[in-house]
Amino acid sequence: MPEPSPESGLRMAEALLFASRDLLSVEEIAARLPAGTNVRALIDTLRRAYATRGVNVVEIGGKFGFRTAEDLAYLLAREQVEDRKLSRAALETLAIIAYHQPVTRAEIEEIRGVSTSKGTLDVLMETGWIRMRGRRRTPGRPVTYGTTEGFLEHFMLTSVGDLPGLEELKGSGLLDSAVPAGFTVPVPDDSSDLRDEEDPIDEAELFDLMQDEDEPHHDRDD
Repeated sequence: MPEPSPESGLRMAEALLFASRDLLSVEEIAARLPAGTNVRALIDTLRRAYATRGVNVVEIGGKFGFRTAEDLAYLLAREQVEDRKLSRAALETLAIIAYHQPVTRAEIEEIRGVSTSKGTLDVLMETGWIRMRGRRRTPGRPVTYGTTEGFLEHFMLTSVGDLPGLEELKGSGLLDSAVPAGFTVPVPDDSSDLRDEEDPIDEAELFDLMQDEDEPHHDRDD
């Protein structure tokens, strides 16, 4: 394929982003363009070009795609009755996973100070906001959990690093301004790479876990 002009390269990248249902990484875009194309520069140009349009080029989890401009999202909103809203326990569990990932169910319970039912984790799995990452290299090999690209997209985050830190949480009133001395908010990291203390879960095992996650169950979730 001949080397494209800057304009034709821009049109190619634009077409790929427009036609793809899923977000695309720089590598995925580069694989469809002539070798040596500066994909990052093309994306930056597209982001500037669409910054004031009805759709924007957004980055979510290191991938790119077209999304409705945030200030126009109300035009596409449809009123609907939700059969079930997330419980306080589910919201607390989601926050712990987001900030402490990779984290096991036992670690979630230790942070919350109460038991966490399998049903709570099931609900979060059904939303597509959390996933089973691997298994901790500790006795019992408990499953570790982390957030997903769907979590980032739903909450309009480029990465979990955009989650509010201690000062932002205090400023918003979500944390008491007089927090205990030494209190910290962890810096979240949702890297898909397994940590040294994690083993991978193969597809067959993952299927079985999705049917009935094999950590000890609790009947209650406070």
